[in-house]
Amino acid sequence: MSLTSNATPPAIMTVTQLNRATSRLLGEHFLSVLVEGEISNLSVPASGHWYFTLKDATAQVRCALFKNQQRRYAFKPTNGDQVLVKAQVSLYEPRGDYQLIVESIEDAGDGALRRAFDALKRKLADEGLFAGHHKQALPALPCCIGVITSPTGAALRDILTVLKRRFPAIPVIVYPVAVQGDNAKGDIAKAIATANENPLCDVLILGRGGGSLEDLWAFNEESVARAIFASAIPIISAVGHETDFTIADFVADLRAPTPSAAAEHATPDSLEWLARFNALETRLQQHIRRNLRQQQQGLDWLGKRLQQQHPGQKLARNSQRMDELKLRLKQAMLLKLRHSHSLIEAKKALIWQHNPAVTLNSHKQKLLYLHQRLVKAQTRKLETLDQRLLNSSQTLHAVSPLATLNRGYALVAHATSGEIIRSTHQLAIGDVVQTQLSQGRFNSQISDINND
Repeated sequence: MSLTSNATPPAIMTVTQLNRATSRLLGEHFLSVLVEGEISNLSVPASGHWYFTLKDATAQVRCALFKNQQRRYAFKPTNGDQVLVKAQVSLYEPRGDYQLIVESIEDAGDGALRRAFDALKRKLADEGLFAGHHKQALPALPCCIGVITSPTGAALRDILTVLKRRFPAIPVIVYPVAVQGDNAKGDIAKAIATANENPLCDVLILGRGGGSLEDLWAFNEESVARAIFASAIPIISAVGHETDFTIADFVADLRAPTPSAAAEHATPDSLEWLARFNALETRLQQHIRRNLRQQQQGLDWLGKRLQQQHPGQKLARNSQRMDELKLRLKQAMLLKLRHSHSLIEAKKALIWQHNPAVTLNSHKQKLLYLHQRLVKAQTRKLETLDQRLLNSSQTLHAVSPLATLNRGYALVAHATSGEIIRSTHQLAIGDVVQTQLSQGRFNSQISDINND
């Protein structure tokens, strides 16, 4: 039986073409990937590039990190490190090996924690938990200091040693907690709450010794940060060494680089306070002596004043004052009497000027004079009016129409309108006119008019 087919046979490729096509396909499909695994077979040849294998429990892949990318990272990988790499998937064509071209590398343990640390730090900063106006001032001389730390750690011994050296009279309350492990965050938050519920302390030190980021992680927990922020008692954070920073450091009212430094911040120096007390005692003594001198001077002055206020001297001064007042009273009385006498005389003269008898006599004389003038004026007025009446009568008689009528004249007027007829032009044939004589009147009708 013949095995033949009509299908088109595939194009024949060289190995180079196959590897190149595969490399291009991988690069286009996996632009950038994040891969976590354990480093093995680390090799650093003379070129300075890093070559290693990244593996997990069941598989492995070759990796290359070129020299020009290494300057960006302080992290130096070693065999057995658990790392997280960001890489491009590629194919090493000469050998046909599938590999990762690494762009960045970080320790997987600390890297994951660091990302969580940064995320929580941004979140709490946005909420204002790190803001300076929330920070509480530490007491200048605390009445009691609380220490929240492991009861078996070196940090507690360091803190107690410094506190005893600087100010042994200040009592210390230790709140024992786990500072590492799953229970640490709960213990720390509860200890802070307990210290605030029973506020015997007026400052708290929260601390532990140094360690890795994972060892210090309890102090990067959100519950611990919020417990610190909610504390009404000022808190000093002293976690790890000077280069270690935790979320607790940012939320706390003060961050100390070490537990010993926290104890230094929490207490004043007893020698300095003793020097201050001595200086205050000296100032108090000086003030008392100065006050005593001032009081003695005041007492002396009051003694002199008391002598000046002796009853005998006061009586003598009062007697002299009495004689002076008697003389002034006598002079004032005489002056008052003279003034009163002058005032009485002036009032008598004024009263005499307004005597009713004098005024009445004056008014009688004036009334008589005015009566005489009135009679004379009335007589003159009547004579003048009589003369004016006579003259007016004569003038009226001279111009009166009645006088004219007595001389034989007559007045002619229209009988209806009463209009005086002065010309024949005012008349018409048939008009009725009224003629007024010296005695009586009559009506007549016009029958003929002559205008000559």
